[in-house]
Amino acid sequence: MWDRGIELVAGVDEAGRGPLAGPVLAAAVVFAPGVGIRGVDDSKKLTAEKREALFTEIRSKALAIGIGAASTKEVDRLNILRASHLAMRRALMRLPFEPQHIIVDGLPVHELGDRHTAVVDGDAKVHCIACASIVAKVVRDRAMHLLASRYPGYGWDHNVGYGTLEHRDAIGSLGLTPHHRRSFEPNTQLTLEIL
Repeated sequence: MWDRGIELVAGVDEAGRGPLAGPVLAAAVVFAPGVGIRGVDDSKKLTAEKREALFTEIRSKALAIGIGAASTKEVDRLNILRASHLAMRRALMRLPFEPQHIIVDGLPVHELGDRHTAVVDGDAKVHCIACASIVAKVVRDRAMHLLASRYPGYGWDHNVGYGTLEHRDAIGSLGLTPHHRRSFEPNTQLTLEIL
């Protein structure tokens, strides 16, 4: 796209679609033409330490970064796919300018219209999407670490809301917090009323 004169290209990805607790968070990252960062990859393939180091470099080299989230209540009300798309739109709105084109990880996001390209496994194939993947993951993990201090016992400082055995056991013994997704298993089973 840079070769075709499309310079302001935003890579967009999200983090947190699968956890039982916490928001889904998206990032949009734009680089100036020709700027790249060595070692960038799908955030799931990187260690936490490597993600943090790359996050710092991305912040220093990116032309712009936008971050958006959808709350657990929005996840429950809309469903996780629509909430992810909402977080992506919010991330794009937080950019200081409108990108000329958007590249998203996964399938097309119809709300973005014809000004975007969807790339399956884009976080492993497209540099700006991989950078967005890293930013979204680091920011979401940091948010869950902060919530862990307010809601001890769920292990959010290390499971970041995912359904580990420790987390599921804590839900059973401590109950659900306002940050748990009521529409996700096993949370749904805990809130069903017996008729």
